[in-house]
Amino acid sequence: MNQEEALEKRKRNTFGVVFLTIFLDMVGFSVIFPLFPSMLEHYLERESLLGGGWVTSFVFMIKDFAFVDSASGNTFRFETVIFGGALGSLYAILQFFFAPVWGRLSDRVGRRPVLIYTLGGTAFGYGLWIFAGDFWVLVLSRVLGGVASGNLSVATAAIADVTSRKARSKGMALVGIAFGLGFILGPALGGFASTWILSQSNSSIFSLNPFSSAALISLLLALLNWIWVGLKFHETLPKENRNKENQPKPAIFQLGKIINRNVRNTCLVYLFYMISFSGMEFTLTFLAVERFGFSPINLAQMFLLIGLTLILIQGFFVRRFVGRMGEKNMALLGIFLGFIAFLIIAYSFEQSLFYSGLFLMSSGVALISPTLTALTSLHSGESNQGFHLGVFRSSGSMARACGPLLAGLAYYAYGSKIAYLLGAILLILPLLIMFRIAMPETGKNQ
Repeated sequence: MNQEEALEKRKRNTFGVVFLTIFLDMVGFSVIFPLFPSMLEHYLERESLLGGGWVTSFVFMIKDFAFVDSASGNTFRFETVIFGGALGSLYAILQFFFAPVWGRLSDRVGRRPVLIYTLGGTAFGYGLWIFAGDFWVLVLSRVLGGVASGNLSVATAAIADVTSRKARSKGMALVGIAFGLGFILGPALGGFASTWILSQSNSSIFSLNPFSSAALISLLLALLNWIWVGLKFHETLPKENRNKENQPKPAIFQLGKIINRNVRNTCLVYLFYMISFSGMEFTLTFLAVERFGFSPINLAQMFLLIGLTLILIQGFFVRRFVGRMGEKNMALLGIFLGFIAFLIIAYSFEQSLFYSGLFLMSSGVALISPTLTALTSLHSGESNQGFHLGVFRSSGSMARACGPLLAGLAYYAYGSKIAYLLGAILLILPLLIMFRIAMPETGKNQ
């Protein structure tokens, strides 16, 4: 095997490992989406048998908050929305703190050891979830999963290590496909696995629960990924390109340490866009139940459509046309589609209109994610790829931490229509910032 063939094989191995890692991280984040309402009911029932607990105390504080949708007659409890928002935000806020930590650490010690360490943590978190009889065990499993899932910045940096600057956007489109597939499997897994109930007991802290099936499948996938990294992934960052000076520091608070103005702006665009998108994405579950009476299986099918759209747009449109349009123009188009989508969903009281809005929303984020990631990478040097992409991913994680809670509050205070109109208005801010980002040079290193 000559040197060129060896490099090509290493590139394929890197792409495969990174694809699976990002895919499973997205599964871990989204598998819980269709389960929020039933989770609340399960742990309330369990705690009622044991004389109370964390969830019971939470519901007691806000038990009087509820509203009835006049069109469908369905009753919604405010605590269900906030319970789901808090649990979803916990995972994201830990990504927010740890993405730049893992990213900058990988700039110093290499990508491989950091990936192996964090993937082991991911598997352990899923193992805990299988036996989350008590609510605090579930919380602990989400904490471990959120900390370990900060390795998204490391996986993305590995792609940047083995692609040329000219091909960077196509490489990041592959990352986007992994997100799309994870977004398909995660909620679908949660929805369908809700019908596979293993034997359970309400009396033990560590015991099987109605959600153990989803957790078990996620654990098996995580173990597969861990083994694959150990066997197939070779270090992508040579020692001579490693950054020896900087120490890992947490989160987007390091945004001011980024000298490159274009990188700072891509992080800000991603932050504000994802606050809006993640909030609307989270409340979709409740809007679908409120307006159309969706069951967990219906919700799984809804997320299946979103995931398939992500794959179609990123696998076909982005990879074929990003060279002609440019990353910046494609990102602007993505924000515009998101704006139109939220307006449509705000006024969608028929399923056909609702699904049209979902398609546009999915298309928008499919354009945004790979192009902003590529812009961040293209404006970065080799020695700070991990750090810059870590702050970038941390921006998205902070948005996912804030978005669901803010959207849940707006949903309760003003109703679903106003919540989605506010989501559309918020997209004006990243649109304006986007115009301040320069087109990158892709033909040579900067």
